[in-house]
Amino acid sequence: MKETNTMMNTAKNLYLITALATVLFSCSKKETPAPTKTDTTTTPPVTTAFDINSISDTYADIAAFTYYPKWTVYNVHDPSIKKFGDYYYCYSTDVAFGTDVRPGLQIRRSKDLVQWEYVGWVFSSLPAQGSAYITGKGGTPYNALWAPYVMKVGSEYRLYYSLSSPVARLSVIGMATASSPDGPWSEKGLVVTSTNDASIQTNAIDPTVITTTTGEQYMYYGSAWDGIYILKLDPSTGLAASSGDKGKRIANRGFTGGKYNGNIEGAEVIYNSDLKKYFLFISYDWLQTKYNVRVGRGDSPTGPFYDYNGHDINTDEDHGPMILAPYQFSNQSGWQGTGHCAVFDNGSGQYYMAHQGRPGINSYFMDLHVRKISWTTDGWPIVSPERYANVAQTTIASTDVAGNYEKITLNYHVVPGYGTEQTNPDFQVSTTFKLDAAGTIDGNAADKWTFTAPWLELKYSNGDTYKLKVERERDWENKITSTLIFTGLDSHGTAIWGKRKQ
Repeated sequence: MKETNTMMNTAKNLYLITALATVLFSCSKKETPAPTKTDTTTTPPVTTAFDINSISDTYADIAAFTYYPKWTVYNVHDPSIKKFGDYYYCYSTDVAFGTDVRPGLQIRRSKDLVQWEYVGWVFSSLPAQGSAYITGKGGTPYNALWAPYVMKVGSEYRLYYSLSSPVARLSVIGMATASSPDGPWSEKGLVVTSTNDASIQTNAIDPTVITTTTGEQYMYYGSAWDGIYILKLDPSTGLAASSGDKGKRIANRGFTGGKYNGNIEGAEVIYNSDLKKYFLFISYDWLQTKYNVRVGRGDSPTGPFYDYNGHDINTDEDHGPMILAPYQFSNQSGWQGTGHCAVFDNGSGQYYMAHQGRPGINSYFMDLHVRKISWTTDGWPIVSPERYANVAQTTIASTDVAGNYEKITLNYHVVPGYGTEQTNPDFQVSTTFKLDAAGTIDGNAADKWTFTAPWLELKYSNGDTYKLKVERERDWENKITSTLIFTGLDSHGTAIWGKRKQ
């Protein structure tokens, strides 16, 4: 396992620093001297109204670093998003398509989760404390920060960062603070570290933090090695409650054919006050291809968290439900690498999930995806099959629901390993079916559908039953402003997606 994870750590680290080896440069010529008479007329700046159709799957034309102000939803990996005031702020890993980028963690903001603007960086260089820890252990830190997590405590903004190195598991999670989400940010200390030794501990990257209903704080972190860990924090400082504490494991994966499935990381945790449950979201598999999101729930922030079948997610098995995975609707190359999610709300109880998406046509592009989260009647989160576009939610009648649809079943094929083994994204490809106006499915009188807003129920003669939430959302593949979509889980906990066929 150590050899496998060393290879994974090195491959992942190198991948995140640079996606391709193309860098574009620009040059300019010195202008001739100005004329004696100065022209004092001014021209108002030209502003272009935002066009959602301008958002594309790929963006090679603005990939060069000089165009970074145009990296709105582009070059986003491992996002952390929170709403501060009127804006949603997004902080993400130092990585870009086709070029090296300066270290510091990218910052974007949006008022509607659709139109984003590039703000800048958290740091102007690698954080000194994190770098010193790695060099003090004989390593050289990568010139990139990963997987931030941001939160607000009182009037203080706290940002946790991940810094790693070519030495397997020589990593650190540090914290910085600011009085504004735009910064400036100041280092406050190291929260947790990991080293390449014989101890049983996960890799110290990918932090997320929860504040409990009683004011306690816990950090969840980890990638591969020994799974996901939980560490108690001191809420007054944001650092570990006990110096040097590593925490304990709270989530793990299983074995296939005697081979350990160590590819688990990117935890995110929330508390749903309506359901009075803590939800732990975790990403499985290789970030460029099979990346997918699982979820467990529990009554306590310290666990245990249980999967759909009631099994503790700290046991050695692959857990479900899997609520997001590589997929492909018609008229598009598909989206892979759909993992390392951020889960956040709008301040009024509506939750969203953000993550990277890599187009099937070229998996080195990284786009920000935001999806609306709904909840099943028995309390599991489900996500929209289409990205959020702030579409008006007008009344949907049963007569509106009848028609032709594309349907995706998020099945899963276990392939232990990392980038070398998981070269196939395992796209879940849409199939078509029809909801007949008479209440039957595909003309089969034995298969029925009913709709009681917002829930669509499909009942098949073989006993399969699906309860799916229907809403209006943008059809991104066909650039249609509003269409009907559905999402839900079947009786086995398998996610089912769909949208009206165009």
